[in-house]
Amino acid sequence: MLETWARLLRLLSLLQTPREWTGTELAERLSVSTRTVRNDVERLRALGYPVHGTRGAVGGYRLGAGAALPPLLLDDEEAVAVAVGLRTAAGGGVAGIEETSLRALAKLEQVLPHRLRRRVTALHTHTVRVPHDQPGPTVDAATLSMISAACRDRERLRFDYVRHDGTADRRDVEPYRLVSWGRRWYLVAFDPSRDDWRTFRVDRITPRTPTGPRFPLRELPEDVVDRVRHGVSSAAWRHRARIRVHAPAEVVAERINPAVGTVEPVDADTCLLHTGADRLESIAVGVGLLDLDFTVEDPPKLADLLRTLGERYLRAAG
Repeated sequence: MLETWARLLRLLSLLQTPREWTGTELAERLSVSTRTVRNDVERLRALGYPVHGTRGAVGGYRLGAGAALPPLLLDDEEAVAVAVGLRTAAGGGVAGIEETSLRALAKLEQVLPHRLRRRVTALHTHTVRVPHDQPGPTVDAATLSMISAACRDRERLRFDYVRHDGTADRRDVEPYRLVSWGRRWYLVAFDPSRDDWRTFRVDRITPRTPTGPRFPLRELPEDVVDRVRHGVSSAAWRHRARIRVHAPAEVVAERINPAVGTVEPVDADTCLLHTGADRLESIAVGVGLLDLDFTVEDPPKLADLLRTLGERYLRAAG
């Protein structure tokens, strides 16, 4: 009996990988006959595991989704990763899942082997989280679920939206992607009324139900992550700058984060860096860290600041 249950656990572990197994492959892995594999599959089905099978030369077995969540088999690294992820989610920026994450974590830690529980506990005990300079907004979990379902089903999404300046608006868009950046969530959608793509902060969205009609799929104009990075950064900058860098565009692009700005090639040895920040001093420091020659084209105040800083550095050097 012990050998049978050990074999069933091994079979279940194989079936939980995202692929389809032939009876012959499973028999070879378990060192049994294909008939034994068929019998073991029936035992798993009797225990509530939805093992689907297809006949034919290319047929096989795979574990499907059932009406209830069956027990999962996790290896050591997977168990630790799930535990760390649940603890992170308990203190994250999605409202409504903190308590649920802690309950799931408690159940997981209760059944973790001692060696794994020690690893998870050590990671939690000896890790210190540095708080963000500004607390991030929380996003309602139900709102995230509704938006992601609308993206999946290609249904128009109607919602009330609070703009950056605090004014209210009502939007009706075609949702495509949710992007998580830092502690914020963004929706990338096509706005038919403006005939253009738009990015919305999810914490400022109040969905209206029901969702709208289905819409035909459009091709995204660019990488959605880059779109959010560029759009969010430029919208938040108080100061913008255009800087001519005396180096190839690919060299400059390798030295900056896409959220810092965009690089526009001029010729083989020169490019324009379009960047910005809340303070001109931050721009001055950032371009200095490029370790490349550059010329400020705009704004003039940045050039004046660099002259002042240059004189200060020369005095400091004696």
